[in-house]
Amino acid sequence: AQRAASQAQSTSGGTQLRSPDVVFVPTPYEAVDAMLKVAKVGKNDVVYDLGSGDGRIPIMAVQKYSAARAVGIDINPERIKEAEANLKTAGVGDRVRFLNEDLFEAKISDATVVTLYLLPSLNLKLLPKLLAELKPGTRIVSHAFHMGSWKPAQTLSAGGSTVYFWTIPAKGTSEYTAAAEAANKN
Repeated sequence: AQRAASQAQSTSGGTQLRSPDVVFVPTPYEAVDAMLKVAKVGKNDVVYDLGSGDGRIPIMAVQKYSAARAVGIDINPERIKEAEANLKTAGVGDRVRFLNEDLFEAKISDATVVTLYLLPSLNLKLLPKLLAELKPGTRIVSHAFHMGSWKPAQTLSAGGSTVYFWTIPAKGTSEYTAAAEAANKN
């Protein structure tokens, strides 16, 4: 969640898939820590960071919070190279992967935690995918930006940053209806 990129189909050649939706701005480490803490990341979690930038969230999820594994997805091949270099020095082995893909196209259904640092418009564009593909109970954490009318379960401050936290609700609940309505306003 250092975001800032949205992403497009996986490539092996390292070519730009399409222009990133946002400019890369790293999430401050204090906010990264707060995001992983509010999501209660632990040894059974699979963390997906959509727009993973330099890889700090997936790396910290495994290194400090003992996540089973973490996946960073970024559209910019330069960010992927930077993240992979950071991964080498982090010493967390094969539990973290970085994929040069479009976050709107990526397969994320095995995530138990999803982290974001996009923009409100992109969060809302992504919300239908989150609701359709993620299991109820999956935790969503966004640095700096909300999801429109879908009210977060928690909002906190961390080193000058705001962190928003939601849980994917079960279909048929009033919480699901509220999330779906926010997505439809996009």
